Amino acid sequence: MAPLPPGIRFIVSFSRDQWYRAFIFILTFLLYASFHLSRKPISIVKGELHSYCTASYEGEVGFHSQSPKAGDAPAQQLPDNGTDCGWAPFDQDNFQQLLGALDYSFLCAYAVGMYLSGIIGERLPIRYYLTFGMVASGAFTALFGVGYFYNIHSFGFYVVTQIVNGLVQTTGWPSVVTCLGNWFGKGRRGLIMGVWNSHTSVGNILGSLIAGYWVSTCWGLSFVVPGAIVAAMGIVCFLFLIEHPKDVACSSSPATHPKSYENGTHRFWPQKQALTEERSKSLDPEMQCLLLSDGKRSGHQNHMVVLPADGGGGIAAISFVGALKIPGVIEFSLCLLFAKLVSYTFLFWLPLYITNVDHLDVKKAGELSTLFDVGGIFGGILAGVISDRLEKRASTCGLMLLLAAPTLYVFSAISKMGLEATIAMLLLSGALVSGPYALITTAVSADLEQRWAHCWPGSSPRRGGATCSTCWCLQTPVP
Repeated sequence: MAPLPPGIRFIVSFSRDQWYRAFIFILTFLLYASFHLSRKPISIVKGELHSYCTASYEGEVGFHSQSPKAGDAPAQQLPDNGTDCGWAPFDQDNFQQLLGALDYSFLCAYAVGMYLSGIIGERLPIRYYLTFGMVASGAFTALFGVGYFYNIHSFGFYVVTQIVNGLVQTTGWPSVVTCLGNWFGKGRRGLIMGVWNSHTSVGNILGSLIAGYWVSTCWGLSFVVPGAIVAAMGIVCFLFLIEHPKDVACSSSPATHPKSYENGTHRFWPQKQALTEERSKSLDPEMQCLLLSDGKRSGHQNHMVVLPADGGGGIAAISFVGALKIPGVIEFSLCLLFAKLVSYTFLFWLPLYITNVDHLDVKKAGELSTLFDVGGIFGGILAGVISDRLEKRASTCGLMLLLAAPTLYVFSAISKMGLEATIAMLLLSGALVSGPYALITTAVSADLEQRWAHCWPGSSPRRGGATCSTCWCLQTPVP
């Protein structure tokens, strides 16, 4: 019998479950990368919406404070009608406020929609919900670009488009994180999700390159093309996304779960003491302290986790107040607040900043801005590896945020020294800002969600007949 070819040996070396997990990993990566791909064009096109004034009146741009050099060519005069300064209504003196209002509209809608999306998403099939969000997001992203082709100059049109787009974009994150959490267990979660979370940076990079290709010739296509891509990925999601391993008879985690027993209308998962003690060693010590009300492990290691039998292990939807009661949620949310503040400031304004500081055209500034996301890829992976090795997710996030603060201050000064300095600071800033961002939004949030999923109010009996009244009452390491 002839030996199998090396490629076939490689394929058969992986189990069916492993192939399914790899497929879901890649698919969810591409799905959320397309969301960020559709968010990036607005930052690239800003320099074109107010192109001539941005290049001519550098002293009026908030990011640029240097006075013109004596040898510089005289600035062009703004035409009497003001329309040659860019695309109306962004050709006026208050263009910065108008452009900022677009970002403000999107982010406010995104913040409100994220809360609503979490509530709605828990009650709907992930595949249908995510498909709807991607198709709608693609439609409203493209609609912004349609304003170019139909010569629309109404500021309200662009604001409403951004608001609706911000709302539908919130369907992405809760859906893909939930789906990935269904397929992967806790082992090496920081590394796995650190690599997976690079979809944010990859999407930003692709969005910058695609939008930059048309920004100087036909900026409407800078929105239409990314919109078409995210809508097409929505169709792919509908056709191929598998929400849970049980849908294809796969195990729910790379680790082997205890055997489940059917009993009436509930399923009981016995927690063996030896298995519990073994798994407790892999828990993040800091997270374990946060998740226990008294900071100590319970002496009772045998508990019965009661799960509803309908739909195969569904979990009761958590309320907003209930989520806040999970220890660690507020602390990590505050960390993420400031990380997102910096990240979205760079997302929406970095190309325009580079245009005015390094005197580059809109296309080159957009390409250079991708270096922040390149640094973010390495930062997210590095944060995941460190947190897995040290088993200290909170310390990893805190250290990187502390280092990011002086780095951003230095960036504002060093970036004016030349292009090389800008490149170095973009890479370093991207790594330090995106590292904790990636860790909190993936591994940490999945850890918190998994602990809640195994202890929801009024459902888990404790020793002595008491019922669970808080999410940390079940002081047993979860699978």
